[in-house]
Amino acid sequence: MSDLQRIDTSGQYVAISRELRMTAHPARRGPEPRTNGLTIGIVALSRDPPHGGEMHPDGDEFVCVLAGSVSVTIDSAPEPITLGPGEACIIPKGEWHRVHLLEPTRLLHITPGPGGAHRPVPAARTAAR
Repeated sequence: MSDLQRIDTSGQYVAISRELRMTAHPARRGPEPRTNGLTIGIVALSRDPPHGGEMHPDGDEFVCVLAGSVSVTIDSAPEPITLGPGEACIIPKGEWHRVHLLEPTRLLHITPGPGGAHRPVPAARTAAR
């Protein structure tokens, strides 16, 4: 039996443990479960994430746009940056940040864990849905 496994990035994400072991897991609706290490995922987004921001206390997060475009805002620099295909950013450890879709987007993320937090969606945004 081969140890080489095909991974369908539209239906699976990869967890990398602190010991640098990689395992594929089925994707589910919403954020992937927290990994004590890194989580790598490719997600297709058609609307903004269902939270008012997030923060990762265990390390920096890498976000890369594969298709589409987003704006990314961090609390310490309220002016957003815009990312298009092939562009990426590194969100510093512990920084609250938000991703806003400018169009449907396919996004690669490398997210540290196991810690993390989400803010609730602001009431004005919830009412607009």
